[in-house]
Amino acid sequence: MLVPVIMAGGSGSRLWPLSRQLSPKQFLPLVDSEMSMLQSTLGRLQGLEHEAPIVICNEQHRFLAAEQLRQCGRGDAAILLEPFGRNTAPAIALAALQATQDNQDPLLLVLAADHLIQDIPAYHRSIEKALELAGQGCLVTFGIVPTQAEIGYGYVEQGAELAAGCFAVNRFVEKPDLETATAYLDSGRYLWNSGMFVFRASRYLQELKRFVPAIHAACAESFAEASRDRDFIRIDAERFAACPDDSIDYAVMEHAENVAVVALDAGWSDIGSWSALWETAVKDEAGNASKGDTFLLDSKDSYVHASHRLVATVGVDNLIVVETKDAVLVADKRQVQNVKQVVDALKRAERPEFQSHREVYRPWGKYDSIDSGPRYQVKRITVEPGAKLSLQMHHHRAEHWIVVSGMARVTNGSKTYLVTENQSTYIPVGEVHALENPGVIPLELIEVQSGSYLGEDDIVRFEDRYGRVEGVVS
Repeated sequence: MLVPVIMAGGSGSRLWPLSRQLSPKQFLPLVDSEMSMLQSTLGRLQGLEHEAPIVICNEQHRFLAAEQLRQCGRGDAAILLEPFGRNTAPAIALAALQATQDNQDPLLLVLAADHLIQDIPAYHRSIEKALELAGQGCLVTFGIVPTQAEIGYGYVEQGAELAAGCFAVNRFVEKPDLETATAYLDSGRYLWNSGMFVFRASRYLQELKRFVPAIHAACAESFAEASRDRDFIRIDAERFAACPDDSIDYAVMEHAENVAVVALDAGWSDIGSWSALWETAVKDEAGNASKGDTFLLDSKDSYVHASHRLVATVGVDNLIVVETKDAVLVADKRQVQNVKQVVDALKRAERPEFQSHREVYRPWGKYDSIDSGPRYQVKRITVEPGAKLSLQMHHHRAEHWIVVSGMARVTNGSKTYLVTENQSTYIPVGEVHALENPGVIPLELIEVQSGSYLGEDDIVRFEDRYGRVEGVVS
């Protein structure tokens, strides 16, 4: 019995401006234009016999995760919601506790949601080897066969060969300097540490309890008090707050006995930066990779991504150019690791661009902030068929709704009525209201907000079918 565990937390800040706090890289179609990284990770499981997956993400990404799972036919997945990040050791412990419900003790295949793997048959062969070792009681990690002296990854030193392509782990080592990484590569004994694992759920919990009992106790207590609503398993925040922050490598893998590594040579990348995305992309004769509406003249070795308009380059070399509706990044490809500093600066300045795109997804649909200024904001709102915004009110703003297409059922104080295409309605400040799409096609409307404060947190919810609470932007 195999249960995939997909870790879908993280912010992916080095891939700003596409990746944002509320829509990080694992939920974006960075490589496959049709599927997000999360969906591609699940798709690679096809051909392996396995049970319903467990997906671990944080509270603010819950609806995005649920919708993407539904889209790719994995609505059977259990979605564990961490109240806040505590690194990989606690996250995997929560998944192991979920997997061992009903006296089950499956093998867990722990995967990151934001990795690229291009050779699926080779990937499956390595998983089968790992499953055999894990079935014998091993804690198994995957080591990527290195292609260069890389200083951005940790390494695993191979020990005795256990089977073809499978080795005992001699030691785990930190990210090295270039001279050390070159020596590792030349020796042929070192693999990149991938952060993917296979082991029996009970074995992991046993070793975690042995080496870091505080993590085990906090996870067990918070999981025991978890609540379940709709698609989600909500871990108890008060008890989880006591959990130490630690990675699985530090907490368990570096200390446990009977640890093995399976060499994986399958076109792997963690897509950890724009340069990594350029390296894996299809390139033209000049070494350029591009996506979207682009025109590259006398340019070479560059990556150009256009999301919403034409982007043209002339005479550039070794650049990253990424355009979104509300931000443009231009960076030297050799310095893309510093993009995170831009995100940190935006966060300190309390600018919204670090957190969300102009277009924001909600469980009922999405909205696009078209324009704003002192005391006004204009949004284009899309409500999916059968979906409904919460029954709510605002203390500081009034709203005008103009239906562009579809039909709206509007609750406005004590009245409920329909608004159809080319009609409009007005919601005064402080009035209790709701918006619903009773039709079979998406409802499109323009909302004009006016008032002294237009923040998303100016909301009092009275009823909400999606489990959201007052004052929380979600």
